[in-house]
Amino acid sequence: MLTFATLRERWHSFAGGFVVLFLGMTMVSMSVLALTSAGARVPDRLAGTPVFVSVPAIERGDGNFAPDPPWSPETVASLRERLGAIPGVAHAIPDRMFYAQPVVDGRPVAGNRGYAWSAAALAPYTLTAGAAPREGEVALDRTLGLAPGARVRVLTAHGPVTYTVSGTVNGPGVYLSDTEAARVPAGVRAIGLVTEPGADDAAVAAAARTVAGASGVVRTGEGRDVLETREHERTRWIGLQVLTGMATLSVFVSILVVGSTFAVGVAQRRREFGLLRAVGATPRQVRRMVYGEALLVGVIATAAGVAAGASLAPVLGDVLVTAGFEPPGFAVRLSAPPLAGSFAMGVVVALAGVWSASGRAARVRPLEALREAEVDDRPMPRARWIAGAVCCALGLVAAFDAWGSDGSEAFALSGLVAAMGVIAGVALLSPVVVPPVARLVSWPLARGRGATGTLVRENALTAVRRTAATATPVLVTVGCAILITGMVRTTAAAFAEVRATTIRADAVIVPDGTPGLTDTAASASGARSSLFGALFEPDGGVLSAIGATPELLESAGDVQVVSGSLDALRDADRVLVADWLAEDRGLRPGSPLPVSFEDGTSASPTVAGVVRGADADVLLSRELFRGHDATTLAKEAYVAGAPAPPGPGARAVDVRTYSAEADAEEDRLVWIATVLLVVVSTAYAGVAIVNTMVMSAAGRVRDLAVLRLSGATGRQVLGTVAAESVLVVLLGAGLGLVVALPALMGMRGALATAMRADVPLVVPWPLILGVIAACLALAVCAAVLAARPAVRLPARR
Repeated sequence: MLTFATLRERWHSFAGGFVVLFLGMTMVSMSVLALTSAGARVPDRLAGTPVFVSVPAIERGDGNFAPDPPWSPETVASLRERLGAIPGVAHAIPDRMFYAQPVVDGRPVAGNRGYAWSAAALAPYTLTAGAAPREGEVALDRTLGLAPGARVRVLTAHGPVTYTVSGTVNGPGVYLSDTEAARVPAGVRAIGLVTEPGADDAAVAAAARTVAGASGVVRTGEGRDVLETREHERTRWIGLQVLTGMATLSVFVSILVVGSTFAVGVAQRRREFGLLRAVGATPRQVRRMVYGEALLVGVIATAAGVAAGASLAPVLGDVLVTAGFEPPGFAVRLSAPPLAGSFAMGVVVALAGVWSASGRAARVRPLEALREAEVDDRPMPRARWIAGAVCCALGLVAAFDAWGSDGSEAFALSGLVAAMGVIAGVALLSPVVVPPVARLVSWPLARGRGATGTLVRENALTAVRRTAATATPVLVTVGCAILITGMVRTTAAAFAEVRATTIRADAVIVPDGTPGLTDTAASASGARSSLFGALFEPDGGVLSAIGATPELLESAGDVQVVSGSLDALRDADRVLVADWLAEDRGLRPGSPLPVSFEDGTSASPTVAGVVRGADADVLLSRELFRGHDATTLAKEAYVAGAPAPPGPGARAVDVRTYSAEADAEEDRLVWIATVLLVVVSTAYAGVAIVNTMVMSAAGRVRDLAVLRLSGATGRQVLGTVAAESVLVVLLGAGLGLVVALPALMGMRGALATAMRADVPLVVPWPLILGVIAACLALAVCAAVLAARPAVRLPARR
């Protein structure tokens, strides 16, 4: 009963904890629902086929999206014949996919995959008009608005080809005749078994396992989701990182803010706890009462947050698809286990957050009830001293490591550890750090005219914990925002600067509405380009490969020839290998390198030399690469002289423009994720600030009333409160700036060393100023609104 009575009388003291738990569990439940829904799914174009036989999957680490080795053409023919003979199988259809993108009204349209006409039955997609394609014809998605008989240009890996539209289908894709599609060098990694009506799918799957043996794996039901494209798998992986970061941040900040809320509440209720101890309450009973308050607030706030999260989760799913963090077709599915887990997590978070505060409440002595002064001059706990000092020490050590970095990949980690360590340390030591800094910053206020400046200064210095509790979330938010956004922008600018200074060309041809450049576009105006893909070893290993000309590699200047010559790439049967591969495989000039290509064919080209710094394991001629791969496109092509129009699906830009746009899509995804994290952290900081202001207002009623009785007008009192809020927020923002900028400059210096370039320090100041302005507005509004009732009191007497 005492717990319920306390909540009813002191609801404003628990409002901040309620709000932050509500927001946190809303975010957590949305993220968890999205995470549980974000698994691989059976592609729509394969959903109508109950049984597939696919190549054995290779072992890949997290974040590795290397393709599985395709079957050889001989294996495909053999499996197709034997699988097609299984009783109940109507057709055994190889799933061959290649690049094909229609051009409508002079622009490439969305959708860039081509298939054999027989593959339409895997969905199944059916004709809505016209007939199946024959030689020189295509069947297209009806949504393109092209009628049978129309002529259409289709971009292929080699260049644009004009076809006649034979018919339209009720699904995406460009469909060629089986004969024409079979001539395209594209690998087959799955064969779909279209069954006859009434066939026993389980019996067909069992027979397929016998036929496939060690050559393939039978996929049925949800197991067919492994057939999704690597592009979709990569998109899901990126979304996983974003959702995990959001959920982790929500849980972490919820614990901190709930703990801060109850810590301030305990500090304000010391006399209350002292009275309870004086009338016989034991420390255990006091602790249990505080836990009961947290449990009640946690249950109510978590239940409301989980309900809100369940309602908003579908909206989050649409946002993730629009932003590019989930593949098309993704939808959040509501299910009980994730919601139950989120609810349990919310209650645990509430109890974990109040653990320290409950111990402090239990240690209040009965004589505390006799205290009259509210000056907060209690010493900081020893554990907090130690934790803060350790964090600062670790941060400073990491900072020196980052400043002295030789350009290794560890510099970014050292910089992050440095900044986060110092930020965490200063936040823990804020009751000690804030007063002297506030005294220094507010010194001019005491020298000004009037009493307002003096009141602002003395209030900030006297209420140490209130000042620190308000400044700390601003410090952490501004510091982290400067660090993270500055690191993202500075890194992007560094790569752009390196590209701009190392590219030896007058112009660059880049894709325009396409995933890459066709050979025709890549060779316009005598441009030079390379192709990046994979080769497959006999044991299933995957080697990265670049198909390029000697002239391009020489002009790039990045490749160091250890032995042999780049001119070896003029011969289609000779390759250059990376130094690590030569050492690991025992390869030397003259050794054969047995590999298979994207189309499944095998060869043993001769190793003609060893290179270093090639960004790939194997270098081979561009002609050889293209002859075995009709899916890979060039990402850019370099032009010497003035470029001519490269044709549809491409455009020519200057080197500076290309340098800034080269990683535009990846930079966009990273920046969206970064801004999302900054917005979420700012929202939590705002809740913490508002909560501190509202709770502290209850303890300042007498102080504000005394000001009114002393002759201050209501406007003067509110102005003092607002000015105090401005001072504290600017103090926190300044500390965040001072802590984060040195670490960011250290990372910039390490980047400059690593890239041997003049790397600019880029901080998105409009975003940072927006964060500070949001904290400032929330602090002032909350402080003034919370103080208004107290300001009116003298007038009523």
